[in-house]
Amino acid sequence: MAKRDYYEVLGASKGASAEELKKAYRNKAKELHPDRNSDNPDAEAQFKEVNEAYDVLKDADKKAAYDRYGHAAFEGGMGGGGQRGGYGGGQGDFASAFSDVFEDLFGDFMGGRGGGGGGRARPQRGSDLRYNLRVTLEEAHQGVQKTINVPTSVACETCRGTGAEGGAEPVTCPTCSGMGKVRAQQGFFTVERTCPTCSGAGQIVKNPCKSCGGAGRVEKDRSLSVNIPAGVETGTRIRLAGEGEAGMRGGPSGDLYIFIEVKDHPIFQRDGVNLFCRVPISIASAALGGEVEVPTIDGGKARVKVPAGSQTGKQMRLRAKGMPALRGGGTGDMLIELAVETPVNLTARQKEILREFDQLSEENNPEGSSFFSKVKGFWDGMKS
Repeated sequence: MAKRDYYEVLGASKGASAEELKKAYRNKAKELHPDRNSDNPDAEAQFKEVNEAYDVLKDADKKAAYDRYGHAAFEGGMGGGGQRGGYGGGQGDFASAFSDVFEDLFGDFMGGRGGGGGGRARPQRGSDLRYNLRVTLEEAHQGVQKTINVPTSVACETCRGTGAEGGAEPVTCPTCSGMGKVRAQQGFFTVERTCPTCSGAGQIVKNPCKSCGGAGRVEKDRSLSVNIPAGVETGTRIRLAGEGEAGMRGGPSGDLYIFIEVKDHPIFQRDGVNLFCRVPISIASAALGGEVEVPTIDGGKARVKVPAGSQTGKQMRLRAKGMPALRGGGTGDMLIELAVETPVNLTARQKEILREFDQLSEENNPEGSSFFSKVKGFWDGMKS
């Protein structure tokens, strides 16, 4: 039987690019894999045919020769694309063919083809760490420097982070030859696994350091001084580069992320850069007006004028007495909210005065008069 055209085998056009050929090859290889076609006796032969076609077309020189002369370019021992009886010009059996397919299909996930130590593991970067730090509203307003103790892994001083006794350098793993992974042939499959001797590092320590057990790092609490900028709020994240967990055997350290939580304040409530302060005043102060002294977040005092006839909920604004913006942009305001307070535990004389006042103030309650007028209209409407 005459050989089929290689482009036809892959389902690609003759002008296809290298990337298009590779994509077509992958699709065909997956489609015709013998494990997926146990009920198709021709699957293995078709699978070999796909590999033979791609072996030629992925090579620029072989492809050029094939495009010019067709299959005749590889007849008579001219090399390359395989003869009728087998794969790759008789240079390998089906298992080796599948090994190539395995690498082409899954090489991106397994670290790629390893030539010249390309799969050798690099020094491992340390993990990033998170530290939750609580600050007061006053500290968030002013900014503060905090000293924190962080439990982390640091480079072993005894072996200088190498993991070997006396600081000796690790040696190449004899099991995987520094690749960090080993392959085993199982029938049609070539299975690749992490090297059991070096756990994927590609290197081993002959004489592990007694202080760190060969890890190159030890657990230790570190004391760090952290500058908390003015204006931080709950959820603000501060990154300290290189202050995280030490890397394995000389690898770079991770980063430390400090997450800020601002504690609730007994006087002030925060909304972004603005502060709210609820100030109780007496009935007399609300009715007659006057002044009230209020605190400010910087520890100072401010006198606020209360207009006569003020009601509960009335707000007054103190400019630039709020929180600073974290990255510049000015300072927020402080909003004073009045709460008219009803007196309790009245004496007999106070009750008498209030009853007399109530009788004389029927025309001095506009909101109450308006409300009860509406109520009367509602009831009249229900009756009719």
